[in-house]
Amino acid sequence: MLEIVNLTKVFNPSTVNEMVALAGVSLSLNEGDYVAVIGGNGAGKSTLLNAIAGVYPPDGGRIEIDGKDVKSLPEHKRAAFLGRVFQDPMMGTAGDMLIEENLALARRRGKFRTLSWSISTAERNEYRELLSGLGLGLEDRLKTKAKLLSGGQRQALTLVMATLRNPKVLLLDEHAAALDPKTAATVMEITDRIVGSHNLTTLMITHNMHDAIKHGNRLIMMHKGTVVVDIRGKEKESLTVPDLLAQFQIASGDSFTDDRALLG
Repeated sequence: MLEIVNLTKVFNPSTVNEMVALAGVSLSLNEGDYVAVIGGNGAGKSTLLNAIAGVYPPDGGRIEIDGKDVKSLPEHKRAAFLGRVFQDPMMGTAGDMLIEENLALARRRGKFRTLSWSISTAERNEYRELLSGLGLGLEDRLKTKAKLLSGGQRQALTLVMATLRNPKVLLLDEHAAALDPKTAATVMEITDRIVGSHNLTTLMITHNMHDAIKHGNRLIMMHKGTVVVDIRGKEKESLTVPDLLAQFQIASGDSFTDDRALLG
């Protein structure tokens, strides 16, 4: 479903501030793969997601989604088949719009829209059913403005919006990092349910090693713009944090020093 081949990205090339963010990343995700991505600051995690989403045009390499080369597609055209949830719960929703209006916008993403549109009774019933599965009571608050929701409720709503049209690839950029531990755990449980029920191909950045091990069927670690560890299946199920740190050190030749990830 997602094929990345020798992807490179350099910021401020040929200057004293030159930074190699991606140094020939190659990665293949099968349909339904749920991949946690972890690494220290500057490892290239966010740059990778931004390159897939079309925010940063890569300097070289190839990005294919469902067999189609998307490297030259602008960000707004990729939005038709990509879902994305950001770290900031405020970024995924329009605060002054109602919950049902936010969902309606997500439902119409990638389609031709006019200034005249309405939400049908059938559509509203669909939204109630989708939200009831979250267990947060949002199905009874369709007429509530998104800005009145808590951070966790807003992030859960964003997850529903990002997956409403069953995107080919779902990108999660530390989407639970800004939440308190209890709320973050709830959002992660909701994420697992949504990804599993729709068999979504998912790439999730996290700074939390325990979350990286617990969630998904595959884990990759990045270091200096490359993928240095790739663990999946039964090996991932029995993985511990010390095991992961040992594999990282063997593969990279460095010790993992990101305190935020180690303490998470």
